Amino acid sequence: QVLFVESGGGLVEAGGSLRLSCGASIGIFDYVTMGWYRQAPGKQRDLVASITNSGSTNYADSVKGRFTISRDDAKKMVYLQMSSLKAENTTVYYCNAVRTGSVHMFDTWGQGTQVTVSS
Repeated sequence: QVLFVESGGGLVEAGGSLRLSCGASIGIFDYVTMGWYRQAPGKQRDLVASITNSGSTNYADSVKGRFTISRDDAKKMVYLQMSSLKAENTTVYYCNAVRTGSVHMFDTWGQGTQVTVSS
């Protein structure tokens, strides 16, 4: 059974930092690209950052240089270090495996973690 559990969100002032964590209960964790997605109210979920099983990373243009994705295969964890946060980063963040491009692999999502940046 696929299960994602996200944590680490919260309220932070603009310019501050947060570290998001995601525990992934998927048997193929070591072999897949993992990603962090965001979803603002009324909008589609989109990919913020991804990391392949070999450690290659990719970021949305809006977060390049400010966010860093990492993974711990032994713990089946994915992290998103968020720095220099802006008000527009306010939304709910989710993790999932990435199929191809920016498409998520599993239809099951976790509860997400809310990030709120005050300006």
